[in-house]
Amino acid sequence: MDKQIERLIKLEEKRQKETLMLIASENYASPAIRKAQNSMLNNKYSEGYPEKRYYQGNEFIDQIEKIAIERAKKLFGVPHVNVQPYSGSPANAAAIMAMVNPGETIMGLKLSGGGHLTHGHPKVTFSGKFFNSVQYDVDENGLINYDEVEKLALEHKPKLMVIGTTAYPRTLDFKRFSEIAKKVGALVLADISHIAGLVVGGVHPSPVGYADVIMTTTHKTLRGPRGAMLMTDNPDLAKKIDRAVFPGLQGGPHNGTTAGIAIALAEAGSLKFEKYAQQIVKNAKVLSEELIKYGFELTTGGTDNHLMVVDLRNKNISGKQFAVDLEKAGLVLNYNSVPHDTNPPANPSGIRLGTPAVTTRGMKEKEMKQIAKWIHQVVLGIRYLVISKEVKELCERFPIPV
Repeated sequence: MDKQIERLIKLEEKRQKETLMLIASENYASPAIRKAQNSMLNNKYSEGYPEKRYYQGNEFIDQIEKIAIERAKKLFGVPHVNVQPYSGSPANAAAIMAMVNPGETIMGLKLSGGGHLTHGHPKVTFSGKFFNSVQYDVDENGLINYDEVEKLALEHKPKLMVIGTTAYPRTLDFKRFSEIAKKVGALVLADISHIAGLVVGGVHPSPVGYADVIMTTTHKTLRGPRGAMLMTDNPDLAKKIDRAVFPGLQGGPHNGTTAGIAIALAEAGSLKFEKYAQQIVKNAKVLSEELIKYGFELTTGGTDNHLMVVDLRNKNISGKQFAVDLEKAGLVLNYNSVPHDTNPPANPSGIRLGTPAVTTRGMKEKEMKQIAKWIHQVVLGIRYLVISKEVKELCERFPIPV
C-alpha cells in the first residue's frame, strides 16, 4: 500500500477510536458494510437500472441493487425506491429537478433555523440559484410555527415545499405540512436524512403518506454507508426521479455503496436496531438535560430526537472557538448557527452535537452525564490533557465496531 496514505488512514483510525464522535450527522458503519464498500464491486460500471444497463457484465450487480430496493421498500413502506444517489445533496437536486422547473418557487427552512443548504439557501446553492426560493424561519423559541409557514405558503404559493432539517431538535409534523401544501397545490419533498434511523426505529413519525417524495441519506442515524435514497408512492414522479438521477445528474452508481446500503437496511430491520434508535433518543434527552443543569442554553429548550443545538452567547465564547477547544479534549462536534444568529456561519454563536455514534459504541445515560460534565469543564478552562485522557479511557471501555 501507499505508505504515506496508509499512515494517515491508521492515524484517522486511532483518532476515531480515542475520541468521542458527537457530530450529529456521523456514525460508525458495521464491519459488514465496510467490507462491501471495500470490495471488487467498485471495479464495475453499471450505468442504468437493473436489467436496463448500458454495460454488460451486470448480472450480479443487478441482484444486489434489487435486494437493496426491496429491503428499502419493506422497511419504509413505500412502493418505489431509487438507491443510486451518491449522497444527500445530489439526491435533493434530483428530486427538486424532477418535481419543479427552473424559476418556479420552492419553499424550505432557513439554514440558521435548522434547515439545509439544499432546501433553498439563496445565492450559493443550486436550490437558491435556479429556483425562486422562499424560506420560512423558526420563532423566538427556535420552533417551527406552522401557522406562519401556512401564511407564507398562501402568500407565495410555492410549487414545492421541502420539509426537513439538519439542526432542528424537535419532532416534525408531516401531517400539518402536507395540509398546508394541499391548500396551495404544492408538492412535498421530505428530507429525513437525519431522522431516517429514528423513523424506522419507531421513535419519530414517518412522512410516508404525507410527502410526495422522501429523500434520505443512508448514514447518520440509519448507520449505513455514505449514500442516499429517493422514495415515492407516485408512479409518475417515480419515472421522473429515476430520469433525474440517471442520466440527469449521475453516471454509474457506486456498487460497493449499493451493497452497503442493502446490508444497512437489513440491520435496520432488526429488533436490536429498534432498541438502538430508542437509546439514541434517551441519550440525547439526558445529555440535553445535563447541559441545561450546567447553565448551557439549548435552542427550543431541549430535544425530541438525536441532536441538540447549544447557544453559547451566555458563555461568552464563539461556537467555532468552543468546537476547537472541545476537540482538544477529545470531544468532536461542529460549530453551528443558532436561530436568528447575528454572527456569520463561519463563526457562529452555537454548536451542534448528537448521540447516534456514541450510542453505537454502547454508551447510555450514565456516559451522557459524564460527557456533559466534560463539556462544562472545557468552558471552565480545565486542562485539555486531563479531560482527553479521561475521554480516551472511556473510549477504551466502549470500542467502536471493527
